[in-house]
Amino acid sequence: MFAIPGKPPVTLTSAAVQQIARLMEREHAAGFRIGVKKGGCAGMEYTMEVAQEAGPMDMVVEEGPARVLIAPMAQMFLLGTEIDYEVGLLESGFKFRNPNVAEACGCGESIKFKDMPEAG
Repeated sequence: MFAIPGKPPVTLTSAAVQQIARLMEREHAAGFRIGVKKGGCAGMEYTMEVAQEAGPMDMVVEEGPARVLIAPMAQMFLLGTEIDYEVGLLESGFKFRNPNVAEACGCGESIKFKDMPEAG
């Protein structure tokens, strides 16, 4: 697992905590799983789903009633990320403020990560 001791790998705004807690309660879920997958015009996309149980390798971040499960393959890409939930006139949704992103496409759905240092 990838983490800095004593520091959560991701942080949640109060709006994100409220929305995740709502989704968990509505679905009677154990958490809200986030990950990354290949796809989109910039190369990678975030994935989000309500999860009925934590996987054995999931990293768990709890804040108040919200529980975020970070999929194993996403852990190194999400270190330092702030997750927010924004409500707008035309759309509402989760926003990721990720310091590991080098570029994003115009639609905001697809991202490219900075090159990760190779193990020496």
